[in-house]
Amino acid sequence: MNEQEIRDQWQRIKDHIKRYEEDPVAAHEHNPYGKVVPALLLTATGRKSGKARNLPLIYKKIGERFVIVGSKAGMDEHPAWYKNLLANPDCHIQVAKDHYDVRARTATGAERDDLWTQMVELLPQYEEYQSRTTRQIPIVVLEPQH
Repeated sequence: MNEQEIRDQWQRIKDHIKRYEEDPVAAHEHNPYGKVVPALLLTATGRKSGKARNLPLIYKKIGERFVIVGSKAGMDEHPAWYKNLLANPDCHIQVAKDHYDVRARTATGAERDDLWTQMVELLPQYEEYQSRTTRQIPIVVLEPQH
């Protein structure tokens, strides 16, 4: 990605966070690539700053779990939010108007393979992103803490 694309992407993220603050039901229905998919708002603790960091992410709900993908559009480095969750897996999500305290974990083995297939069905671009990088794109499971 060039500098302008990165700036444009950050502006879209900021706009989506603002939409989540103003109208969480509308913000939940995200439309990247001409396809409506659900988006949650993740609040994780910055591993360096210790500050709360918000980020809208595409997700799929499977049972009580929420599944997200650390694709970073296929760049060779994991997204900062994923690194933050590795350092502090206890986080918070907002799904439309609903709020959940969750614990994050990275799916592995057969579970990861199954969830990857489901996430690619939700958003086929994930396959393209995986083809751009040698890193295995992480699948993160967010499990509500009751």
